[in-house]
Amino acid sequence: MNEAYDEQVLLMDEDGRSLPCSIEQTFDVDGQRYLLLLPVDAPIEIFVWRQSDGDEVLMDVEEEDIDTLFPTARAVLAEQNLTLQHTAITLTAAGEIPEANDDDCLTLELDEWGTALDGATEDFQILATFFHQDEEYTICTPSDPLLICAHRNAWGQMEIVSPEEFQRIRTQLEDKLFDVLD
Repeated sequence: MNEAYDEQVLLMDEDGRSLPCSIEQTFDVDGQRYLLLLPVDAPIEIFVWRQSDGDEVLMDVEEEDIDTLFPTARAVLAEQNLTLQHTAITLTAAGEIPEANDDDCLTLELDEWGTALDGATEDFQILATFFHQDEEYTICTPSDPLLICAHRNAWGQMEIVSPEEFQRIRTQLEDKLFDVLD
C-alpha cells in the first residue's frame, strides 16, 4: 500500500548530526517498508572554481574542507536571511530561497559518475559566491528536489538505503512510484 504522509522524521549520521525530512511516500517492497524523504530545508552544495586543462571548472568541495569553509559560507548566506546548517547527509539552508532567474542558474555535467550517467546533467541555483584563501567558491541549491530513500532499521531508527540495496530494489520502487503518479 502506498501512503502519502504529512509527517517528519530525522535522519542521523555517524557524527550525530540530524537532517529533518518530510515523508513524501512509503512503499512496501519484499516485506520491507521504504520511505521517500525530502529534506525540510533547502539542500546546499559548495563548489570551488579550479583550473582544469586550461579551463576554469566547478568542482565539489571535499568533505574535509567543509568545516573550514562553513563560517564564511554561513555569513554569506546570512546576508540573504538564510541560515546555513551542517546537517546529516547534506548541508542545508533554512529560510526562503530567493526566486531563481536565468542569471542565477547553472548546469553541471555528471560525467564523474561513469558511463551510466554519461551526458546526464544537474541544474543548480547559485545563491552566493565568496573567496577563501584566494579561491572562489559558489554556494548553490539543486533545482530538483533531493529525494532520499530510507527505511527503519531493527532498532526503529531511520537509515538511508545503501547504494547496493537501492540498486536491488530500484526497479520495484520506480514501478510503485509511477503507479502513484498515474
